[in-house]
Amino acid sequence: MKISSVISSGLSLVNLSVNLFFLWLTLGWRVRRARRAFEKQLIRQGMTKKDAKKLGAQYSRLKDDMVNALKRSVIGHL
Repeated sequence: MKISSVISSGLSLVNLSVNLFFLWLTLGWRVRRARRAFEKQLIRQGMTKKDAKKLGAQYSRLKDDMVNALKRSVIGHL
């Protein structure tokens, strides 16, 4: 195996890792914003804050489930 192909593979792996990290950060930020907006809208419609937070927590759980599924698929291919 040529050294250039090993270096190229290493750089591609680093690039993929960086992109996945930024995707994870962006997803977390967007989910947090969506959850807060959803909770505020529910409170405006007359729901209690406690109940709105319970429903809003589903956004975070869904994001966590998606991230865990991605981790399992990546680890499964290694």
